[in-house]
Amino acid sequence: MIGSAALAGSLAMQAQEHPTASLGAGESFSEYQERRRRELWGLLGDLPWNHKSAPPQRVRTEKHDGYTLERWVLDLNGVEPVPALLLIPDHRQNPAPGLLFIHWHAGQYDLGKEELLRGTSVQPPYAPVCAEKGLVTLAIDSWCFGERKHEANGHQGEEDTFKEMLWRGRVLFGMMMLDEFRALDFLAGRPEVDPSRLGAFGMSMGATKAWWLAALNPRVRLTIDVCCLTDFESLIEAHGLSGHGIFYFVPSLLKQFDTAQINALIVPRAHLSVNGRKDPLTPPAGVEKIREQLLPLYRTYGREKDCLIELFDCAHEELPEMRKQILEWMDRYLVAG
Repeated sequence: MIGSAALAGSLAMQAQEHPTASLGAGESFSEYQERRRRELWGLLGDLPWNHKSAPPQRVRTEKHDGYTLERWVLDLNGVEPVPALLLIPDHRQNPAPGLLFIHWHAGQYDLGKEELLRGTSVQPPYAPVCAEKGLVTLAIDSWCFGERKHEANGHQGEEDTFKEMLWRGRVLFGMMMLDEFRALDFLAGRPEVDPSRLGAFGMSMGATKAWWLAALNPRVRLTIDVCCLTDFESLIEAHGLSGHGIFYFVPSLLKQFDTAQINALIVPRAHLSVNGRKDPLTPPAGVEKIREQLLPLYRTYGREKDCLIELFDCAHEELPEMRKQILEWMDRYLVAG
């Protein structure tokens, strides 16, 4: 409903500062989202959209308890190959739902995609979960991580990559999002996968990339982000910028978007966000601000029950009660069909 109170309250409240943030004359909400999606891509630098990808290469296959693991090398960007893991459950629907698992940062440059298999000190591994639920799951190494870590000092390698890309008119986060965007295409094209049931999941850096990807790509049916949904202005006010890696920073972003306006591009698709009230990366006031702006949009353009943004009494970690909600949402929006 054009001109609704929900949109006026949730998007146009900052129209003076962000003139592109409100509906145009005669513009539907879906048309607004398409326009804003193009504008968001436009902030992510010169991306190699014209690159014609070479065929993916399967390196080897491993048998694990409950699933087969395939190791692949993908050509997603034309600059460097992208190593990937494809988890195929032994017991699954035909076709099965697909999940893009996006790894975190935490300065663990050697870990990358292997997080799916190993987990971290604050999050048990998700490979057994994906196998049990019959989710065909893909995880790639992000720029500067895992097999794409090209410098002994991973932090320095990330900074140097960021700086060189800026010189060449590119944005590191933009190139990261392009890789995840095309990785989702690879996952959707697998014969085992139902392309209408795709999810994006991640913690920390992976969480940020998950909700960005869902905003940029309407094919994402379910977004689950753990411990990194934060209002940018609230983060600035809390002096929390130093907690986020250099990849996080997109030139001129705040001139056109705040966090809620990016997440509005996910509406009405399912979105679960679980965060820590004591997490310096996600000031609680900022999380609540995003929730207050998004729920009216879900009520107007979808269903309020399809958006849940929660705060738990923890820091930067996944609690068992968080995982309980995550598994319930996987069942409801991916497994159930």
